[in-house]
Amino acid sequence: MRLVLIPMAVASMLIGCNGHKTEKAEESTPTSNDTIAYSDEALLDSVQYQTFEYFWDGAEPVSGLARERLHMDNEYPYNDKDIITTGGSGFGLMAILVGVERKFITREQALERYEKIVDFLEKADRFHGAWPHWMLSTGKVTPFSKKDNGGDLVETAFLVQGLLAVKEYFKDESEREQALAQKIQKLWEGVEWDWYTKGGQDVLYWHWSPEYQWEMNFPVGGYNECLIMYVLAAASPTHPIKKSVYEKGWALNGKIAKDTVYYGLETELNHYEHDKAPVGPLFWAHYSYLGLDPKGLTDQYADYWKLNVNHAMIHYKYALDNPRKYKGYGKDNWGLTSSYSMKGYAGHRPGDDLGVISPTAALSSMPYTPEESKQFLRHLYTQQDSLIGKYGPYDAFSEEHSWYLPRYLAIDQGPIPVMIENYRTGLLWNLFMGNEDVQNGLKKLGFQSPFLKQDD
Repeated sequence: MRLVLIPMAVASMLIGCNGHKTEKAEESTPTSNDTIAYSDEALLDSVQYQTFEYFWDGAEPVSGLARERLHMDNEYPYNDKDIITTGGSGFGLMAILVGVERKFITREQALERYEKIVDFLEKADRFHGAWPHWMLSTGKVTPFSKKDNGGDLVETAFLVQGLLAVKEYFKDESEREQALAQKIQKLWEGVEWDWYTKGGQDVLYWHWSPEYQWEMNFPVGGYNECLIMYVLAAASPTHPIKKSVYEKGWALNGKIAKDTVYYGLETELNHYEHDKAPVGPLFWAHYSYLGLDPKGLTDQYADYWKLNVNHAMIHYKYALDNPRKYKGYGKDNWGLTSSYSMKGYAGHRPGDDLGVISPTAALSSMPYTPEESKQFLRHLYTQQDSLIGKYGPYDAFSEEHSWYLPRYLAIDQGPIPVMIENYRTGLLWNLFMGNEDVQNGLKKLGFQSPFLKQDD
């Protein structure tokens, strides 16, 4: 075990030194001492600090927003080191709030960064109010794929989720902070969610481009990571969708509720409309729920806490079962999601499994599977420290293939500090769910939640 203490305003912070474990180190540091020396709190502090740093120290310098990727080997095959990610930036906005609350930075430092970010977003390219998936440091769109050079409503939803949490954090304090909150409200009100129904259809479309119009042709329906987009679209005070868009588009006229049982657990919703795969990658249980609190959240289709707990537990049980007999899988090493792999970026889930573990999967599931996630965290930081770098756990690794790269992706690092903080204090859940517009949108769609005041 090769961990070092770092001097900062955080108690007992631990950071891996990116050195490979040696036989001598294993012999000299018994497992029994790990529990005494490195408490769960210290390990949680450590991983939260490092992943927060991706969005603080590692941010794109002109905008203050998140880089799509950071490669510590400095190899960028597509020369995309400074590409800005819209959705990953939304996650980063929330991670910075964690940084303030954990005293990694001051409130003043965060305010300055947020002012820089909001000023950038005000001037950046937008397409009927939606930002693109990727931007350059000039604020201009850069294509995510050939025809994806316009508005991306899903990425915009992830960004707005973060912006609204920031707004709630600052809205009642100094004039300067209130001014930031007001600017965020204006950005939020500028998103034309209803435009993305493609002329009034009962479904939301993912993309629109002034060059290619609707040629991407991606109506978003059935369960995946996009629930937050429908909630925000219903919540918009300026460009809202009708309830029928949620019921007919997202919920597929009720077909979304046709669940199954896998590893003895109900999936609660149908994860795949067009095949028999029982569950999706674990990021589906994270992205929409960075702000949207699933505890006690129900609608006509699902109990969202049960949905996410079962989703995470299915992944855990799958690793214990390990049907493909991959090396390393088990109670200390579990969790599949979309990430880097030996074959480039790839999706990973039970049934579509290359033997690649992505740390964000288990770590970001902390609210759902606290003991199982902490077990993974402890194993990673005390037994696999060569997989830890400056910004926390590297994106993915495979013991089966003796593979890892010292590389990070914003969309994988971002959920880690946020979901761990939701487990520890509920910070981001309380902020986002406290937003009046969000509450109105949830009521409109027929949700129930402890945060909603039910009408008499």
